Amino acid sequence: MKPSIKIFFVLTILLVISAVALVVFNVQSVTTPIHFTDEKDAREQKVIEALVNIRKAELEYKNQKGQYTESFDTLVAFIKNGKMKQVKKEGTLTDEQLEKGLTEAKALAIVKKGNAKEIAEWGLQGFSRDTAYVDVLPALFEGIYDANTINNIRYIPFSDKVDGKKKEFELRTGVQEKNGIKLPLFEAKASYESYLGDLDHQELVNLKEIQEELGRYAGLMVGNADEPNNNAGNWEI
Repeated sequence: MKPSIKIFFVLTILLVISAVALVVFNVQSVTTPIHFTDEKDAREQKVIEALVNIRKAELEYKNQKGQYTESFDTLVAFIKNGKMKQVKKEGTLTDEQLEKGLTEAKALAIVKKGNAKEIAEWGLQGFSRDTAYVDVLPALFEGIYDANTINNIRYIPFSDKVDGKKKEFELRTGVQEKNGIKLPLFEAKASYESYLGDLDHQELVNLKEIQEELGRYAGLMVGNADEPNNNAGNWEI
């Protein structure tokens, strides 16, 4: 084979390889962001569900204790062993009754007096509100957690994919004082790295930069330990 032919052959091979590499690069440049976004959305749905569960537990804890807790050990023990009030309701007030000024409290007071004539006049037969104490765990998390799985409420979904270890949500409490009134606050959060760290690095960097430019937390969080936000999640704001 003549040298010129060899050179032509080599150049042709290199050109083909370059063309294939370019096609692969172009395909990856399109599919990588799509895969990252799809996986991010799927994972964040589970992380949000977990944060909503933490909020539910913290709200009941604060309802009973007057403050939030930043200890998952304390929160889990409360869920497993605690009791909570649950109101069993029978009967509802009609629009006509409400227009006449009847409220739930007034209706209950009338029923408690036991005057059959007055109850009939107001149409409150069958109206009742009974308070009972029930276990916190099934009341809040029936079909979600049980005594064997409630400890998982502390762990960030998919965090074990990043480095093989489950990571806990960051749980923090605070207090804001205004006009002599102390307002308990809490937050629970998970950074992007904690549940997306095993995905494409550049896409993760881009996602974090966008949030930082907007002055927002680079991850998912519920509540705010520094200022009141009605315990909203940053996906809800």
